[in-house]
Amino acid sequence: MSALFFVLTSLPAFAAQTEAPLPETFANHKVVLQISDSDPFKQTLVLNVAGNLQRYYGASDVDIEIVAFGPGVRLMLKGNANSQRMQSMMTAGIRFSACANTLANFAKKLGNTPELVEGVDKVPAGAGRILQLNAAGWQILKP
Repeated sequence: MSALFFVLTSLPAFAAQTEAPLPETFANHKVVLQISDSDPFKQTLVLNVAGNLQRYYGASDVDIEIVAFGPGVRLMLKGNANSQRMQSMMTAGIRFSACANTLANFAKKLGNTPELVEGVDKVPAGAGRILQLNAAGWQILKP
C-alpha cells in the first residue's frame, strides 16, 4: 500500500518536471498561436498574425509564442521557406516551440531527427504546451 501511495503522489511532481518552463513576462497581453497544419498558406498566416499583434500592441505589451505540433512542425524545420522570417521574429521577441513527440515520430519515419530552425525550442508535447500557457493566463489563437 505504501509503494502505491508513493507512486500516485509522485506522478504530479514528475509531470510538472517534464513541462517546459513558463516564460517570464510583464506584458499585458499573452498570446499562444497554434500551428498544426502543413499548409504553407496557414503557416504564413500564423506568422502574419504574430507580426500584426506585435505591431498593434507593441513588442513590450504583448508576449507571443507560436507552438507547432503534428504537420505544423514543418514550419519550424531548418531550411523551410520562412526560416529567415522566423529568425527576424525571434530577434523581435517572438518565441517558437516545436513538439518533441512530433519530432520523434518524424525521426521514426525518416531515420533521423530533422533539424529545427536555430532558436526554436523543443517542448515535450505541443498540445500540452498550449494548455500549460493557457492555464497560466495566455490566450489561444489558431489562425
